[in-house]
Amino acid sequence: MAIPNDPVMLLSYINTCLRDSYPTLDELCASLSLEKDVLIEKLKAINYEYDKKQNRFL
Repeated sequence: MAIPNDPVMLLSYINTCLRDSYPTLDELCASLSLEKDVLIEKLKAINYEYDKKQNRFL
């Protein structure tokens, strides 16, 4: 399954995956073959940053 390209849909998808299936962003990226830095930059463009403690983008 391809991940959403739209940043807002991507945010929702990633946060849902983190909540339901992955204890860390590193594990999510490894499992889905995503480049962590690229993902972080895409979501930073809409003013969201990863919070390790909450394991989600805020």
